[in-house]
Amino acid sequence: MKKTLIIGASSNQERYSYLAAERLLAHGHDIELIGKRPDVIFNKTIETQKKPFTDIDTVTLYLSDKFQAEYYDYILSLHPKRVIFNPGTENPELELLLNNNNIQTEEACTLVLLGTGQY
Repeated sequence: MKKTLIIGASSNQERYSYLAAERLLAHGHDIELIGKRPDVIFNKTIETQKKPFTDIDTVTLYLSDKFQAEYYDYILSLHPKRVIFNPGTENPELELLLNNNNIQTEEACTLVLLGTGQY
């Protein structure tokens, strides 16, 4: 199973980040959450600070590119195996930085990857 950090997490049930959290857990993946507002979903705390999480396999982004710059160094510090850029989060600058640091990137939808068994 792939421990996944969701950046842009939300407790709003209509948001894709909420659905991703729900489905990742349903598929047996452990999750960590960072969002704008503190809350608890699925017995997991949505953190508002960049916590030093360990053993992160995948970072999945639900944050538009204009808000991603403050996370560049943080994501690198986690040493994930890959970062998923969900629709609307594409960022060539960050993708290049990650690739230059041997971190795989995917422009894909986490929900589709889970639904098709490609996660």
